[in-house]
Amino acid sequence: MSSRLIIALDFATAEQALTFVKDLQPSQCKLKVGFELFVAAGPEFVRHLVQRGFAVFLDLKFHDIPNTVASACKAAAQLGVWMLNVHASGGVTMMQAAKAALADLPNPPKLIAVTVLTSMDKAQLASTGIQLEPLKQVQYLAKLAQDSGLDGVVCSAQEAALLRVQLGDEFLLVTPGIRPEGSDKGDQSRVMTPRQAKQAGVSYVVVGRPITQAAEPQAVIAQINADLA
Repeated sequence: MSSRLIIALDFATAEQALTFVKDLQPSQCKLKVGFELFVAAGPEFVRHLVQRGFAVFLDLKFHDIPNTVASACKAAAQLGVWMLNVHASGGVTMMQAAKAALADLPNPPKLIAVTVLTSMDKAQLASTGIQLEPLKQVQYLAKLAQDSGLDGVVCSAQEAALLRVQLGDEFLLVTPGIRPEGSDKGDQSRVMTPRQAKQAGVSYVVVGRPITQAAEPQAVIAQINADLA
């Protein structure tokens, strides 16, 4: 069984990221490349990780008019990434266009949607004109993503159990904010351990600094994989 751990490469430069990655094996984890690293290191960095055999989650959260998002998803797929994402709030037409852009590829990447950013509370949602509680909005957008043909969503660990019941066993739930037992919570106020995430029905956990800044990253990776097995 392949690892359900996605390590977030939250580094400012390609050099820093590669220094960390050189000690990893593709069987241990998947890798997430987000905005900062992608802007700093570019598509060639992603291609390098793919060529080394890593499954790469390109976390760029596309959100634009349908044609633009579709083109961006197709370009991302050409890099050989395993998974990429869009914002569910872009709507059904945008999500369907993104999915359709990948449909004819021989090995299309997984396409998942971001529902409500974990930094958004009820007041911040209301300031954008959305009167629903954050959890209700997450449920609504997750169902919209599923109905649009997407493979899954990014969600918080606290939302996972509810979404698993609502959306079934095959829909992917990808969860940040995971902290191994005894680790610092950092800037995450609502966290869950890998074992708890597994029990909640999470498909993949995203872990960054508790691994990348650990004194012994390999030991932390091994423990998380054991907890998720």
